Amino acid sequence: MSKPRKRLDADTYEAELFRLQAELVKVQEWVRATGARVAVIFEGRDAAGKGGAIKRITHYLNPRVARIVALPMPSERQKGQWYFQRYVEHLPSRGEMVLFDRSWYNRAGVERVLGFCTPDEHVRFLHQCPIFERLLVEDGILLRKYWFSVSDDEQQRRFKDRIDDPMRRWKLSTTDLQSITHWEDYSRAKDEMMMHTDIPEAPWYVVEGDVKKEARLNMMAHLLSTISYLEIDQPPITVPDRPPSTGYERPPRELTHYVPDHVATLLD
Repeated sequence: MSKPRKRLDADTYEAELFRLQAELVKVQEWVRATGARVAVIFEGRDAAGKGGAIKRITHYLNPRVARIVALPMPSERQKGQWYFQRYVEHLPSRGEMVLFDRSWYNRAGVERVLGFCTPDEHVRFLHQCPIFERLLVEDGILLRKYWFSVSDDEQQRRFKDRIDDPMRRWKLSTTDLQSITHWEDYSRAKDEMMMHTDIPEAPWYVVEGDVKKEARLNMMAHLLSTISYLEIDQPPITVPDRPPSTGYERPPRELTHYVPDHVATLLD
């Protein structure tokens, strides 16, 4: 029997996380300078760690360059459109990175399992999705797809933690909780999805997610390894000297509405 694997200590985790985040800033500047288009899809079971990974990736990034897309339920009008249509408008333009917190793969997962789409719509999705993604890649979009995998025991533990935490309880929905009773249905749906959409042009990469910190570092390191970015030389920046006053006088303080000094109440 092999020995249990040693886990990361907090200092090592924070140091490596910061290093990877610094590299992601370089990717951002490369994307902006070269006009590259990057789309990253985050999929997986509820509570698998997708949101936490996205949060760490974007921590130091410019939201004008790196956008997060997390679409709500489709409107009645959108339900009457071609399925991929509402996602197309959120694809990256020149010099943009887009992180999809769930994506068009909703149709292969929750819609398939809970009956929000018809069997014919599901079959059509499995046929069209590889064609759609090949078109994106052919047009030059750097498309990366990550599936965050979590065990049933770990998912159950995380759900219970969220129920007991008022700061995270909002993350739970009735649909999330249904994933417990439909565990094997979701597994079968995921297997079928992978079989049809794990294509050479846009392969799926599975992230082992039971240990959140390791999952984040593994996913971030892999993403960086798949992009042939270069560090962009930044022009030197100097802070100019402040010019001499020309006689401006600030209006009296009592004429302006200031935020109350809440911090002072903490120091009493």
